[in-house]
Amino acid sequence: MQGQQQSLPLAIVRGKAMSALPDDLFIPPEALEVFLEAFEGPLDLLLYLIRKQKLEVVDLSIHQITEQYLTYINILTQARIELAADYLVMAATLAEIKSRLLLPKLHSDTAEEEDPRALLIKQLKAYEVIKQAAQDIDDLPRMQRDVFQAQAVPDKGIKPQVISPDVSLVELATAFADVLSRIEANEEHHIAREHLSTRERMSQILARLDKDNFIEFGQLFEIEEGKAGVVVTFIALLELLKSSLVDVMQAKPHALIYVKASG
Repeated sequence: MQGQQQSLPLAIVRGKAMSALPDDLFIPPEALEVFLEAFEGPLDLLLYLIRKQKLEVVDLSIHQITEQYLTYINILTQARIELAADYLVMAATLAEIKSRLLLPKLHSDTAEEEDPRALLIKQLKAYEVIKQAAQDIDDLPRMQRDVFQAQAVPDKGIKPQVISPDVSLVELATAFADVLSRIEANEEHHIAREHLSTRERMSQILARLDKDNFIEFGQLFEIEEGKAGVVVTFIALLELLKSSLVDVMQAKPHALIYVKASG
């Protein structure tokens, strides 16, 4: 009959379509079992059990966690799944901690007994930090998983057309002025070596002075040397006064100042 959809074969074996299952087909029971939870180790399993009970790592309840952990190990064993040695070691560790908590504690005045859960809690906290960091890194956008690079092949028949810009003389002049302003802003400052030395000027002043004759203050300056020479001479004279090598004298206020070598 036309318009009726044909049924698809169940499988194709050696080029032949099979529409029904063979009578002697054997399917093992464990082939249909599905495990939704996967753990990367015993610490991962313990952390899952703690979060499932909505507990904090520091408030680890050994009794509940040990029972749930052993129940999970028993399920895996019944399913004929090979367990890693780490899971069995953790089971033994939990059993040891539980037994130590059940035993009576010895009271001692010298030192307090250490909590048997301390080392396990420390390992769980460190593992929790590392696992959260790994999850944060995995949540970052990843190329070819979350972000895909776009690719486009240009058409060879399309020829690019270059359009020359219409630039006026005023725009060229404005651009040139902008370049000049940037050059002035980036101009380097060159520090020139000082031609006049304060120490040398102190020696020159001492050579002109003696302890018996006074020289008028203004005669110590050379106007030809300009502002720099005047400043160096004045600083040299102050250094000589500071070292008590010269004496300065003035007869009355606003009178001339005289300088001579210190006696």
